Amino acid sequence: MDRWDATVEARIRTAQERGEFDNLPGMGKPIPGRGQPYDESWWIKSFLEREALPTDLLLPTPLLLRRRIEQVPAEVRDLPTEESVRAFVADLNTEIVAWLRTPTGPRVVVRPVNADDVVRRWRSERQAAAAASPTPAPPAPPRRPRRGWWLPWRRRAA
Repeated sequence: MDRWDATVEARIRTAQERGEFDNLPGMGKPIPGRGQPYDESWWIKSFLEREALPTDLLLPTPLLLRRRIEQVPAEVRDLPTEESVRAFVADLNTEIVAWLRTPTGPRVVVRPVNADDVVRRWRSERQAAAAASPTPAPPAPPRRPRRGWWLPWRRRAA
């Protein structure tokens, strides 16, 4: 063991002499998380923060589905047509039915979404938004270009 330790120490010393440890990122900064209690899932939290991923990904499937069901009105608000709203609800219902066939995770009540109710609410929100926004003014007719003094002078025929 002493021989191995001596080899490692010698390599570290030569690397220091060459300056390989100079200007490392984080030099002179405190170690993140130092002084805080140990958290077993620190690496998951740091990965989610570093990659800017939502924490919803950590939820069990039934809770994730419930959250998606709650967000349906906000998700379909900007969809352009009724068919696209129905397609969105159909995709969500496919995921819900797949989970209902083989449920995993905690026992949470999850039911498919009624597409007609979602479409009815989507229509009413669009009508309310259309009534609240003023009608845009008709576009102005295109202007004819003015003839200016820069046009070439005409010579009179003699």
